[in-house]
Amino acid sequence: MKPINNKKGSIVNKIVLAKDNIDDNPLFNDMSKELREKVIFAFDSGNLQLVEHEGEIILIEPYFSKPRLIILGGGHIAKPLAEFGTKVGFSVVVADDRPSFANPGRFSEADEVICDSFENVFSRLDIRKSDFIVIVTRGHRHDGVCLRNSLSHNTAYLGMIGSKRRVKAMKEELLEEGYPQEQIDSINSPIGLDIGAVTPEEIAISIIAQVISYRRARGKAINKESGMKFNWPEFDEAVVEEMSKDSEVPRALVTIISSKGSVPRKAGAKMIVWLDGRIMGTIGGGCSEASIITIARNTILNNEYTIEHVDMTGQIAEDEGMVCGGIIDVLIESF
Repeated sequence: MKPINNKKGSIVNKIVLAKDNIDDNPLFNDMSKELREKVIFAFDSGNLQLVEHEGEIILIEPYFSKPRLIILGGGHIAKPLAEFGTKVGFSVVVADDRPSFANPGRFSEADEVICDSFENVFSRLDIRKSDFIVIVTRGHRHDGVCLRNSLSHNTAYLGMIGSKRRVKAMKEELLEEGYPQEQIDSINSPIGLDIGAVTPEEIAISIIAQVISYRRARGKAINKESGMKFNWPEFDEAVVEEMSKDSEVPRALVTIISSKGSVPRKAGAKMIVWLDGRIMGTIGGGCSEASIITIARNTILNNEYTIEHVDMTGQIAEDEGMVCGGIIDVLIESF
């Protein structure tokens, strides 16, 4: 993007880089050292980067699919846990070896339900560093199988349900088998936040709250080499999918590129504004979003991009009836 006054201009070029083969990509290797470092930082941290470089404004935006919540065990706690996991933005996978428990009818909200032995299920999961694994099986033997397989991967979160006695015995077994104490200590078990939960729904809430704390507040490092804390950016899959389609009506893509304070949506959140008045997605609603929609229509007509500063603090937030207050910077680009 080449800037004009007030951070406006035209889109010069867009490129897509995949981290898996980035070192072999000539587009990446032709970049300056500064830009290459910014790209790697975006991948490792999840943070969008807005860089002024050689007279141009460059947005480096990392994309990550929704984090997976892998629930091993399909019993009475797994059901509400899958529902809550879906509601808070996880792609939910449930696995159990019993057809009566592992079926789409029981877990209609899950993205995937696997019915297979716990010994075999890991070969079907393709565990990623960004996965959150919750072990809620029905017995000690199944717990052991799932836990040992999980420990062979570096995941964002690993938790196992169980009484203090059962958990203590399992950890002692792992220690005798040679697992490092540091790795054993990384297991969240007994699982969940201590809120005095009793019912399956309450226990599920305590678990999902702890999972969220790892995703958001505690920021466990996903990259062991860098030790960098990871900030999971917002990802609007439906919006991105819609942008990949042709449109006869001109449109603009609106992206939050930075946020500060208590705001409805964080960096990475997107919406589409069509010239005919349609919208898809949201950057938080209210009068602030309405003004951005108006600016987006002008951006479409001028076939340009603009970066807008939106202040939702103090009197502005009060006038709009918002309980939050913060500041966001928004990129609006004709598309």
